[in-house]
Amino acid sequence: MNVIGDHGASVRVETCGKTFVDGTRALEPATLDIARGETLVLLGPSGCGKTTMLRIIAGLELPDVGGKVLFDGKDMTSVPIEKRNVGMVFQSYALFPNMTVADNIGYGLKIRGVGKHERASRVAELVALTNITGLENRRITQLSGGQRQRVALARAVAIRPGILLLDEPLTALDAALRDRLRGELNRLLRALGITTIYVTHDQAEAMELGDRVVVMQKGVIAQVGTPREIYFEPNSRFVAEFIGAANIIEAPVENGQLLLPGGRQPIGGDANLTTAVAMIRPETIGIVAAGSAPLSGTIDSVSFIGDRQRMIIGGASSKIIAVDAPNTITAKAGERVGLLIAPDAVRLLPPGN
Repeated sequence: MNVIGDHGASVRVETCGKTFVDGTRALEPATLDIARGETLVLLGPSGCGKTTMLRIIAGLELPDVGGKVLFDGKDMTSVPIEKRNVGMVFQSYALFPNMTVADNIGYGLKIRGVGKHERASRVAELVALTNITGLENRRITQLSGGQRQRVALARAVAIRPGILLLDEPLTALDAALRDRLRGELNRLLRALGITTIYVTHDQAEAMELGDRVVVMQKGVIAQVGTPREIYFEPNSRFVAEFIGAANIIEAPVENGQLLLPGGRQPIGGDANLTTAVAMIRPETIGIVAAGSAPLSGTIDSVSFIGDRQRMIIGGASSKIIAVDAPNTITAKAGERVGLLIAPDAVRLLPPGN
């Protein structure tokens, strides 16, 4: 199957900022390189600048003076969207309700003058790839949300774009369907092998779909890295708390150990520290007998979550500590337990945000 033909284009966003006419600063000057065939996820809360960056890449917004957008090294900053060879999937999908599924998928090909036979062949390929066989003659109004999402994706890639841009395409779906389609979308993006830039505020989407993740905060790139790097090696308190659950502990340090109400916790890193801000992920903490670890506390509550149980531990630190423990452990509120934490599971963070 040769739906795309190649693996898209490389992208460079060079010192691109965006200030709107009312003076609102949506994006601070940012530089970002995206490799050919890479799936890059722009992740952050509402108003952080991720959609503004996507729109600058698409050609829907111009960056402030001095900013540049380059595709395969070619300056595209002033080139309009229709001449950038990009495919876009919007949150609303923007499908034509008066057309069939096949006509929607083939619309971009038709206005580009692609012949009827080739158009039908390419539509058939994409119908099979997106698993919507049998729906070709249905109207958009006859489709479910998940089916519409597949049609929108098929239409976006039918033109064989150099870059695929997706702006929160799963947000409008219910949680169960969103989780299932996230897996399907991941499979499709890997099969297509096209350069993809994906905007979301959902950390699970970012972790599953991204080769790399760009975490954004208040118009600034906070961190860029693989999902594993972002999760286990956050470079700030904001990133640590935004990605997954995190215990943030502030405490004095003595001889490479955090001094805590419930005992001492060894840490890696700078042995000369006198105070530290540390992050510990809940799943990296082991529950053992109270006397079997240098740190201990009392179980405040236990919540059964199916594949695991979340324990809230008091008294070990100045704040409660969340622990994700195996669901095979029997534990109850009021029980004193030891917290076994490997030194390399303690991530030291810079002070502040």
